[in-house]
Order: sequence, then C-alpha cells, then structure tokens
Amino acid sequence: MVCRARRARAAPPTALGYWVGAIREAFEEVGVLLAYEPGGRPARADGPRFADYRRACQGDHRAFWKMVRGEGLTLATDRLTYFAHWITPEERPLRFDTRFFAAEMFPGQPAVADEREIVAVQWLAPAAALEACRRGEISLRLPTLTNLALFDGAASSAEALRRLEGRIVPMVRPRLITERGTQRAILPGEPGYY
Repeated sequence: MVCRARRARAAPPTALGYWVGAIREAFEEVGVLLAYEPGGRPARADGPRFADYRRACQGDHRAFWKMVRGEGLTLATDRLTYFAHWITPEERPLRFDTRFFAAEMFPGQPAVADEREIVAVQWLAPAAALEACRRGEISLRLPTLTNLALFDGAASSAEALRRLEGRIVPMVRPRLITERGTQRAILPGEPGYY
C-alpha cells in the first residue's frame, strides 16, 4: 500500500489504518476518492469502471485494495486532518469508537449517496446545518453537532482545515443522565459528568 502522509506523519504507524479507513469510507459511501494517479494527479472516480469498483467495495472490503493496486493509486492521506475522536456513552447498547477526519475534496468529484448508509447528500455551511437542525429540518447526532461547531465561521474549507492543524484530539465519551424522566447527554467537563 502506498500513502502520502503529511498530517498522518505524527500518528503512530498502527493509526494509519484510521486514515485509510476514512478514505475507503468516503469512496464507498459518497463516491469521493482521495487518491493520486500514478503521475501524481488527483484520481478521478467517475465513469462506469469506478462505479463498478464502488459497488464491489460495498460488498467486499478487499475490493478497495484491488482497485488501489489495479489502478496504481496512492492514497491521499496527506489531505486528511484528524480532528475528533468520539466513543458512544457506556449506557448505549449500540457502541462505536470513531475517529473523524476533514479533507478538501479534489475538484470534479461530486458526492453521490450510496443509498445504503447515506441516503442523501446536501452541501450546507456549518451555520446553516446547525440552524436546519435547530428548526427540525434535518437530524444530526451530538458528535456531528459538536464537530460542525469547530468549522462554523470559517470563510473557506482551507481556513477550516487550518483551524484544525496541530489540534490536540481528546477522546470524547458522553454520559447519559436522566432528569425529570428525560434522558440527555452530558460531555466531559460539564456539571454532572463523572
């Protein structure tokens, strides 16, 4: 496997899998391929060949590696910025331990929902997404709400990424509490968190 690593360089070698996983998920779920062609140009993930690769990836994780090797691609780990780590509350039966990454997409790669895990793609500025959630027009989970706040007010994707550079990434594990019959999440540092 060949990867360009700039922001991933500070991570332990075993953590590279998170960067690679983020690239694979972006391709699988929204058709965005963060990779370079053999000559170093951004890869284009359009056309029937890549549509076939994407379908294959949804059923077999080895298909992603077949595509990378077969096309001579170099994964663009240098474009990803690691910025958040969330673990579900211990009180939840369905658990996840997830790292979040941000990247500026290569031009010419429209995001297209896979209609399995992602049912729709809509581009919104962070403030617009937060407001749409407040109005009940879209549903966003706590990690997404909190992550969007990190980008709110940035004039461009480049500025948003610069804000994240060198950021210490704490693990966030909310706790669930019940007050007057209503369950809500509290974050580390908030009153009542233990």
